[in-house]
Amino acid sequence: MSHPRSPHRLALAALAAGALMNILDGSIVTVAMPAIQADLGFSPAGLSWVMNAYLLAFGGLLLLAGRLGDLLGRKRLFLIGTALFVAASALAGAATSPGVLVAARFLQGVGSAASSAVSLGILVTLFTEPAERGKALGVFSFTGAAGASIGQVLGGILTEALSWHWIFYINLPIGVATLALAARTVPADRGRGLSAGADTLGAALVIGGLMLGISTVVGTARYGWTSVHTLGLGALALLLLAGFVLRQATAAAPLMPLRILRSRNLLGGNLVQILMISAMFAFQIVVSLAMQHVLGYSAAATGLAMLPAAATIGGAALLLSARLIDRFGQRSVLIAGLAMLLAALLLLLRLPAHADYATDLLPTMLLISGGGLAMPAAAGLAMSGAREEDAGLSSGLYNTTAQLGSAGGAAVLTTLAAGHSGSAVRHGSTPTQALLAGYHLAFGVGAGLLTAAIAVAVVVLRPARERVVARPDVPGGDAGSAQRAVEVESGADQ
Repeated sequence: MSHPRSPHRLALAALAAGALMNILDGSIVTVAMPAIQADLGFSPAGLSWVMNAYLLAFGGLLLLAGRLGDLLGRKRLFLIGTALFVAASALAGAATSPGVLVAARFLQGVGSAASSAVSLGILVTLFTEPAERGKALGVFSFTGAAGASIGQVLGGILTEALSWHWIFYINLPIGVATLALAARTVPADRGRGLSAGADTLGAALVIGGLMLGISTVVGTARYGWTSVHTLGLGALALLLLAGFVLRQATAAAPLMPLRILRSRNLLGGNLVQILMISAMFAFQIVVSLAMQHVLGYSAAATGLAMLPAAATIGGAALLLSARLIDRFGQRSVLIAGLAMLLAALLLLLRLPAHADYATDLLPTMLLISGGGLAMPAAAGLAMSGAREEDAGLSSGLYNTTAQLGSAGGAAVLTTLAAGHSGSAVRHGSTPTQALLAGYHLAFGVGAGLLTAAIAVAVVVLRPARERVVARPDVPGGDAGSAQRAVEVESGADQ
């Protein structure tokens, strides 16, 4: 496979390294949680804030960070965010108390939000030719699958061989290398200045609404979905976000110009992503739980059993997605990838209590490679309607919906599975049967979410098409004559 041409190839490497560091950090921490709890004396409830502090800052600030990238310069914000993430990682690694670690994790989330929010915006402005952009998006998506799988393995190795502190120190050499490469290779861009979008009230509303919403979803594991706590805070979060939208319609310099919502592909791509990411958690989390609690796999064996899924997702993203998108178009590849994910979850609906890995699990690991096709295609479609001046905002929005899908999918599917299992036990099922019934329900809900994602892709999204336009600036003809050139039109606003 050919890769995007230099010098942009090095810039892509810097963006991918930054993404790898952020995703690696998210998965590597989960493995080390027991060691962190034992060493620092976290309570069971307090330990959850090692993850939640990061998630609140990251998910709550992505949209604002994307807009700040457009206003202050996307390269500048990427460098600032990466530097903050590296510094916070050093603080987390040196933490000797729960308070310091939680504070460091929050700062990591702030830095990660700043760098992640603008990465896609930088990428789509660097690679404007469709085939090159497709390859770049494939490389970028590959880092996601690689980071998640490497983190699970590396976290265990570092924690056992050295200590949990090194799961944070590992970010330092990666981060320093990313900063050095990005400073040299990512082209500088001039933002329009804070005066073009310095909406302080709007920023407060969106940060408050997103953070409160994410906190509410995360809290359902403790309070349940129908508790006064969940319903009250959820209503308040929606009220704050509604206030943000109203503010953007009236503000002289809105933080998020509502014109971006006129793009069908931007709206549809983000909706597909929420549904797809939520459904994929039925695989990533629930399958892992089923292998350990029903099939009797150890944690290490579960990680090894899941490696084919990570390999096939990464391979599809890196080796196949760009070629298929170039030949069949983004929407067709997206629908095909979603159909493969749907087939994987439908197969899991028949997962037996004494499953054989080769016949019952491995086929799903191969079909899940559809995620490696769907993710680059969805990102390309969602960003196809973004104007140059809104690329950072659109990138931040796309990353925000990914976080909402992750948090919502994990909370909803695990809660449904646990609730159904408890009901099955009360009706006379054995513990194993009850667990399996709960997991089957989660797989069924995930399949329903993917069916909805396919429907959105078919009805809402529009494929890119080519049109011939007059380009007087194309060299090679008379000065007064217009040369014919092919441009790509996304159809996103129709």
